[in-house]
Amino acid sequence: MHLSDFDLQQLDKARLSALTVSQKEALLEKALDDLKEARERLKADSRTSSRPPSSDAPWLGVREEAAAAGEPRSAAESKSGKSEAESGDSTVPEKAPEAEAKSSSKPGRRPGSPGHSRRQRLAVTETIDHRPAHCALCGDALEGRAFTARTGLYVLDIEPCSGAGLAGIQLRHDQHRYGDCVCACGHVTRSEPGRCAAEPLWTVALSEWRLIGPRLASLIVCLAQRLRLSRRKISEFLHDWLGVALSPAVISQCVIEAGRAVEPLEAPLVEEVQHAALAYVDETPWKESGQPLWLWVISTVTVCLYVIGYRSKAILINIFGETFAGWLMSDGYHAYRHFSRRLRCWAHLVRKARGLKESLSGEARGFGQATLEIMEEAMAAIYRAREGPPVDLSVAFQARLAAFRAVCEQHHDASHEKTRALAREFLNDWEAIWRVLAHPHLPLTNNEAERLLRHWVILRRISQGTRTEQGSRALALLASVIETCRKRDILPWPYLASVIAERRKGNPAPPLPAAAKA
Repeated sequence: MHLSDFDLQQLDKARLSALTVSQKEALLEKALDDLKEARERLKADSRTSSRPPSSDAPWLGVREEAAAAGEPRSAAESKSGKSEAESGDSTVPEKAPEAEAKSSSKPGRRPGSPGHSRRQRLAVTETIDHRPAHCALCGDALEGRAFTARTGLYVLDIEPCSGAGLAGIQLRHDQHRYGDCVCACGHVTRSEPGRCAAEPLWTVALSEWRLIGPRLASLIVCLAQRLRLSRRKISEFLHDWLGVALSPAVISQCVIEAGRAVEPLEAPLVEEVQHAALAYVDETPWKESGQPLWLWVISTVTVCLYVIGYRSKAILINIFGETFAGWLMSDGYHAYRHFSRRLRCWAHLVRKARGLKESLSGEARGFGQATLEIMEEAMAAIYRAREGPPVDLSVAFQARLAAFRAVCEQHHDASHEKTRALAREFLNDWEAIWRVLAHPHLPLTNNEAERLLRHWVILRRISQGTRTEQGSRALALLASVIETCRKRDILPWPYLASVIAERRKGNPAPPLPAAAKA
């Protein structure tokens, strides 16, 4: 909304008549935009917005059912009681006498009653006045006008230590004040803390009305995500080293808010993945309040994207789309077979072949030995080819591959379970496994993606996963931003602080920085 309730309280016919024609036109444009937005909000329900069905009017469902059955309007109204014309204001139940008596008391905690308000008192580092820049009515600049503070809040933040010597951080405790400025036209414009509009899934507000500042929030994310500290250990660290008392609940809320702040950055990362020439992908189990899910990672030269969801082909299609034209390095999970330009990780196959070679079964030992021989011979040829001009090795290995395929078909129904499984794996992924012979410059293993999962696997073992859907979403989003910055040789924490600061104001998130030049 362009005009707040405070602005509208000051408008009357006398004030409008005193405005110039250009000022009236500017006011009319603002009022028209506000009217359209108010009408859209008024018409919104669970069918057209993210509102839950419980927020719909009680008669809405009855009328929809009646309309679907072909009943006239009056019949639908008879099911729900009186019509609107008959009911008048009866849709709002009359208050009982005892309810009216209760409503007369002031809201909030009574003086002297037990509570959980903040008890720590810190000295104020600086008082910052947030003055309105322009008049909400006529649009004139308010620079130099008298400022009257109306409300404010205290914000804890950190900053680099000033002066010569070793680098470090120091705590700030600032008082932010918001208030009024009177324009030459007589209108009073009031400044308010910035706020991001409500978004689906997120229950934690994203606004400047926060105790924890952007840089301190970035530090808390670093302690939680990168250093894998629990909420209580973070609280202990901040108390012992910075002298700040923050509860685990406030710290958890801060991490969720940071995850919500970086959510708009996911779309550009997905777009870069879809246009990548080569992508690595892997997945590992994850738990969300005991529910078995999977943590996916997709890595390219400049992007690292994490997603928590089910282990299904739909996740891959949502990320890569239907037109992904790059190479995809993966393991043997069958959902990856959807991609035509797919590569198979040889490290998995070599490990399985070595296991068969050391088996107690003669049949398994023979197949494991044959597999190792052809793969080691092919790897040696690939490494030699990478040192010289591009060459196609598939012609040189055509006879060897035909003989090995016959061996795989021979063991397709072997009695030894692991021998049978490996033979079928080669036959199912034959093109994906041996495609690297025609393109020796392509990678042989999926170690890039597996290394990027290792840190978060350790975090999963410590924390036992996440507890809520928005907790899983925040973890994946923050991990994507942190690892992408590290991949681009950019320090993630100052950038994360800038994203939180801008999103709290209701502004777009700053774009991810490009890779640092060597």
